[in-house]
Formats: sequence, C-alpha cells, structure tokens
Amino acid sequence: MAKKSFVDWLYTTAPGRVTLKVLLHTGALKLGEIVARSPLSKPLINRYIKNNNIDMSDFKGQKYNSFQDFFSRKRDDIEVDRQAEHLISPCDGYLSAYRIKSNNSFHIKGSWYKVTDLVTDKKIAKEFVGGDCVILRLCANDYHHYCYIDDGFQGKNHFVKGLDTVNFGKVAQIEIGALLVGGIVNDHENVMMRKGAEMGHFELIGSTIVLLFKKGHIDLLPEIKECIKGDKEVRVIQGQHIANRTAF
Repeated sequence: MAKKSFVDWLYTTAPGRVTLKVLLHTGALKLGEIVARSPLSKPLINRYIKNNNIDMSDFKGQKYNSFQDFFSRKRDDIEVDRQAEHLISPCDGYLSAYRIKSNNSFHIKGSWYKVTDLVTDKKIAKEFVGGDCVILRLCANDYHHYCYIDDGFQGKNHFVKGLDTVNFGKVAQIEIGALLVGGIVNDHENVMMRKGAEMGHFELIGSTIVLLFKKGHIDLLPEIKECIKGDKEVRVIQGQHIANRTAF
C-alpha cells in the first residue's frame, strides 16, 4: 500500500474534507493552479521529486519550464503486453476491483459511487450490471499518462468514454481528477485505437481511472484477485497484463 499523501488526507478524512471545501470556496486552488503552470513554480520541482521519492532515471536530460510541465513529463520506453487476449493496465497505479451490482457502491477518492453515478445514462449503466469495475489510483510518484487497453474504436470524449474494443467488448472509461488537476487531456476522439498507444494524461496532482466491463468479459489474474481480497489494492504498471479475455 502506498504512503498516504496530503491529497489522500483531503479526500479520505473528515478534517480533510472540511479543508478541501474551504480551499474550493476561497479560490485558493485556482490560484495554486495558475502558479503551477507558471515559471514561478520551478523551485517546487526538486522538492516534489525528493518528498515523493520519484525515480527520474527515465527522464534524464529533460528540462521543465513549470511544475505542470514536470508533472506531465513523457517517457517513451513503455513496455506493453501485446497478446490479444491479455487485458493491460492503462497506467501506473494501485488497482482494486469490484463486481458491479445494481445497488452496490465503489470507494473512489474518499467517496462512494454507484454505477449510475459513473454512467449517468441509466440504459447504458444497466449494460454493465454483473460485470467488473476496475479502479486504478495514481499516486504522486506515478507516471500520469495513460494508454489504450486494446485495439478498437474510441468515440467522442465525454465524461464517460465508450471504448469499442476488439477483445473485451464495450468498455466504459472514466478519468477522475483530484485537487489541482486543472485538466484531463485526451489526445484523440472518433479514431481507431491501438493497444498501448497513448490515450491522454493528467496535468496536475492526483488522479484515478475507472474501467467498467460487461458481465463475463474479463477474468482478473489469480495473483491479482488474491492481492485485492478484503478491499485491498495491488501495485501495477502501465502495459502490465492484469486480466484475461473470456469467451462471451
């Protein structure tokens, strides 16, 4: 389990939630976002790297004009499991998973969500009942870019993206920003997608990706099932094999 950060404290504790409401209502977060996008934030970079024990070996020689520029840094050495029937993680992070029921809730960033909260179209939400909800929680020291989980077609970029995948059927993907995340940047829409190709990135601090699969379309690897028993999380990296396609 990753060490809890200030962002985690804000979202998962009562005092943190009170503090977050104050920050939101005073406009302090907006001011922080403006600073983070400016050269004034450059002195924060080294401190952030040290405090979060970030391995910068993949980013040697890169220069950053702001904290936002650093946070959305890009690497080109992503290893992806290319086997067609293997579902990969779209990002680095901590994975948890739940079976989707019509009345159950999922714990995401200190709040509880039903499938109808994540997919507001009730007709579409019903398609995922009985299926699997895979949650990927990114931390401060993670790489905040995410890739396509399979070949297929991506439609328009809405709050919930429908991915028509070749091997896992229709998948709903929801990116959730936190605190100073001033932008969730999706690079494409209405395009054919390729497994492992970059899909988008988060711009500032703390993020979560939620994947919804229809009933019987995926089977998480046994070792992952074992690690996440009792509402626990397991560490995964972008491109890693996390589940198998099932016959549907």
